[in-house]
Amino acid sequence: MRIAILMSNIDESDFAQRHPRDGEKFKALMSLTRPNWDYPVFRVKDNVFPENANGIDGAIITGSPASVHDGEDWIARLEELVRDWSAKGIPIYGVCFGHQVIAKALGGAVTNNPDGWVLGTVETLYPSEGTVAAFAAHTEQVTTLPEGAETIASTPGCPVAGYRITAQVETTQYHPEMTEAFMAALINDHRDTFGDAVAQAAEASLSIKPNLSAWAERIAHFFEKPR
Repeated sequence: MRIAILMSNIDESDFAQRHPRDGEKFKALMSLTRPNWDYPVFRVKDNVFPENANGIDGAIITGSPASVHDGEDWIARLEELVRDWSAKGIPIYGVCFGHQVIAKALGGAVTNNPDGWVLGTVETLYPSEGTVAAFAAHTEQVTTLPEGAETIASTPGCPVAGYRITAQVETTQYHPEMTEAFMAALINDHRDTFGDAVAQAAEASLSIKPNLSAWAERIAHFFEKPR
């Protein structure tokens, strides 16, 4: 399969330069279970988009410190791609910002988290399978689903932690691509941004380890579904 990684992360800081970019993170994640798939990266945040959907079997939209409400041209263009590709039957998996931008593009709503930053390990309830751990770093969340969407995961502070639209769209508010080492570095390097109380709680949460291979399988199974 050829899965396009639509890289939305606008961070070009010194911190970002010291760590793998999101395209590399998702290649590493998916290669845990599907090493023979092809993962071309398109830096949509720099207005680098696929010319068309020819030869693409699906797409992953990454996370980003950008807000879906920033009004940037590349975000509007990404929303148009979501509408176009979903109408054409190309499966799209959204992660954090990706989860939010798909919702907004298809008629849902995204607002600020009432309690501010959600950071560190979060245990998310998937009713069909129980609690699943994932890393989190967000201050906005989906509050109204697009038409035809169903919630597939939730937490007490984030009722729409993941949703599905038929077999075409699946999402998570969280970050399956992040490793424990990266999350620890993110908390430490951005402590002033998060605030000490949030950072300390996030550090304590890291005793719970997400299963990255299981997340890779979840995403791979989504793309492998018959359509």
